[in-house]
Amino acid sequence: MSGHLRTVAGPAIALAAMVALTGCGAAGNTGTASGSSSSASPPGTSTSDLSVADSALGRIVVTRSGMTAYVFTKDTPNSGRSACTGPCLQAWPPVTTASGTPSADGVTGKLATITLSDGRKQVTLEGRPLYLFAKDTKAGDVKGQGVKTVWYAVSPDGSMVTGGSNGGGY
Repeated sequence: MSGHLRTVAGPAIALAAMVALTGCGAAGNTGTASGSSSSASPPGTSTSDLSVADSALGRIVVTRSGMTAYVFTKDTPNSGRSACTGPCLQAWPPVTTASGTPSADGVTGKLATITLSDGRKQVTLEGRPLYLFAKDTKAGDVKGQGVKTVWYAVSPDGSMVTGGSNGGGY
């Protein structure tokens, strides 16, 4: 790649990433997030797709690596599809599994999967697709809580955890 192309490509990639992160969610949702995090209990050595951890939000569902699982209020439960598409998926990657039957330790809600357009299986809890938040960088982070008032951590029974909002945006 020539020096000129490298100089132009770097800022263009950074701009594209910013647009993707700020453009996620439904139109008309506004607000800002404080970016605060909490410390969840460390994940066990389970090979389950999901487990439960203690956090500042209470008991929440986390991935095998301890990352917080979120639900999107724009998803229609049991619709078999995700309302988060395109750039939204860059900020909110799906929780996926290699199995058609996801496993979980301590999760009491009904687990299933939906098939994404690329063929991967996204885990659902009580019919709602589960997501991660790109700004959660370590186990226990809950920076996605309350983002744009449409993203929430999820409890073991599949209900949204609506307390502890990070201000409603990013």
